[in-house]
Amino acid sequence: MTQPLPQTGKKQHATIREVAEMAGVSQMTVSRVLNRRESVKTSTRERVDRAIQALNYRPNLMARSLAGGKSLFIGLIFDNPSNNYLGELLVGALNRCREVGHHLVIEDFSASSNEKDIDALIERLGSAGLDGMIVMPPVSEDEFVLARLRAAGLAPVLIAPRETPQDGVSVAIDDVEAADLVTQYLIDRGHQRIAFVAGPTAHSSARRRHMGFTHAMARSGLEMNDALFAQGDYTYRSGMVAGDKFFSLDDPPTAVFASNDDMAAGVIAAAQRCGMRVPDDVSIVGFDDTAIASAMWPQLTTVRQPIAEMGYQAVDLLAKFLGTGEDRNAEHNIVLDVSIVERGTVRRR
Repeated sequence: MTQPLPQTGKKQHATIREVAEMAGVSQMTVSRVLNRRESVKTSTRERVDRAIQALNYRPNLMARSLAGGKSLFIGLIFDNPSNNYLGELLVGALNRCREVGHHLVIEDFSASSNEKDIDALIERLGSAGLDGMIVMPPVSEDEFVLARLRAAGLAPVLIAPRETPQDGVSVAIDDVEAADLVTQYLIDRGHQRIAFVAGPTAHSSARRRHMGFTHAMARSGLEMNDALFAQGDYTYRSGMVAGDKFFSLDDPPTAVFASNDDMAAGVIAAAQRCGMRVPDDVSIVGFDDTAIASAMWPQLTTVRQPIAEMGYQAVDLLAKFLGTGEDRNAEHNIVLDVSIVERGTVRRR
């Protein structure tokens, strides 16, 4: 005969971790019980239910009960990405959540916080009753954070991780191949003196784009030097600074490849400020095909990565594992195709 768990007198602010400790199970198991997953043994479910009663535990997301346990609460955490990139990904994730009746909770997250702050934030996310997480770069590259999320039972789907995880779930593109593709596009149009604006070194996707650029240039035997390189941070302002550097040279580039659209827009502004015509005097390409690419003038030729589709697919992957109990430690990595969108910022030499 099982013995009742002791009453603690605690009436509020209990966490999912405390429930798990009292019941002698993992936080993931508590989450499964809360969501009425059939994969939990009856005896385990009873222990968790008694711990929930003893601690007076209440998930913060009370709307779960209104959906009969079928509606998922998905967290999305980010750390200072491009506003346009974040906006595009949110559109895809929110659209899919709306279609299937899930809910998205957005959390600003600083991957540079100390370990104590990270633990406190993840505990708060777990206590909120979230079922799983969509993790954007560069947080998706932080192994400490990812390990803490997994330990808390918050199944992470990674957007553009450092490398394809062999024991996890991710949605990404091949940044090396995409950057090689657009660099070759410029070379095929007669450009040889091509400048490059890199993204932040903390982002592995930025490093891979630089790699793709150098591969294409080396394959064609074209020169690369410091004068034609600028370190950016995915912001419009850093693109302007890069453009000012390039267009002040005695022999300026005939083309510039900026690692995202925001920086490409800054390069275009710098060119216009210097009296250079785009694309007559200099061709410029970006990367992402966010809203700014078609909002500026001239409209930007860029690499289209399906950012909204990445958010859409991430929600689907997370719902698949949480809804079916399929092994999340198995490899489930989606690599989406890219394409070049030709607009008005590239001219043949």
